[in-house]
Amino acid sequence: MKEKYMTHIKSRNGWFDINIKELFQYKDLILLFTKRDISVMYKQTILGPLWLILNPLITVLLYSFVFGSVAGLSTDGSPHLAFYLTSNALWSYFATCLSQTSTTFTTNAAIFGKVYFPRLTMPISTVVTGILNLLVQIMMLVVALFLYKLQGIPIGTNCNILLVPVLILQIALLGLGCGIIVSALTTKYRDLVIVVTFGVQLWMYASPVVYSVTQIPAGIYTVYMLNPVAPIISVWRYAFLGSGIPPYFYWGISWITTILILFIGIVLFSKVEKTFMDTV
Repeated sequence: MKEKYMTHIKSRNGWFDINIKELFQYKDLILLFTKRDISVMYKQTILGPLWLILNPLITVLLYSFVFGSVAGLSTDGSPHLAFYLTSNALWSYFATCLSQTSTTFTTNAAIFGKVYFPRLTMPISTVVTGILNLLVQIMMLVVALFLYKLQGIPIGTNCNILLVPVLILQIALLGLGCGIIVSALTTKYRDLVIVVTFGVQLWMYASPVVYSVTQIPAGIYTVYMLNPVAPIISVWRYAFLGSGIPPYFYWGISWITTILILFIGIVLFSKVEKTFMDTV
């Protein structure tokens, strides 16, 4: 009589060897990595978790002064603070996901070389950890919008606010996809980490983070909106502030781009994780 077995260990040589069932079985490990990242985020700092509020607040105040007061960029009638709080919340989450997942292999090589677990759990936990900062910034934004309404300043929050969880999911998947593509490439080309630092900054200025989409010339509008981040931030800002016109068509294209980037990232990640210890 043949005995039943639970796990079959075999070599993986294909391009797409991500075991979704196995990844789900390691969900507790993802939570442990998330707790670890949160606990060490502001460890041995004077202000501790207070940086969750101070960091985005300082950034937004600088944006308001430089781009709002000095440069005089239009905010489509929205208060400067609310305008920059809205876009910075989503952008900083995306930038964090991309930057931190891009160093998955190089940063965690010591752990990966000692014990087996699905490698994709590490970048996923990084994306989940970033949710904390995003939620804090959303709460700050809600408080700011409430105070503006108390002062009688019109804020056009609308039913598109229901799309917020979908937008967060999309920006998380996009950041994860871009990050694991870079992480797969950095196993051989370390200088890509430096390129990512500058690339994220350039990407921010190529996205409607510190300015409104309405300032984009009509001649390049279509090309501009092919940037997958641009429609996401535009719909996100419209949901909270009611400013601008939500580009739903380009948002659909952005979803296609997001899924494509994520698929390419998983394929590259799956291929590289088998041999990366030989090159890192």
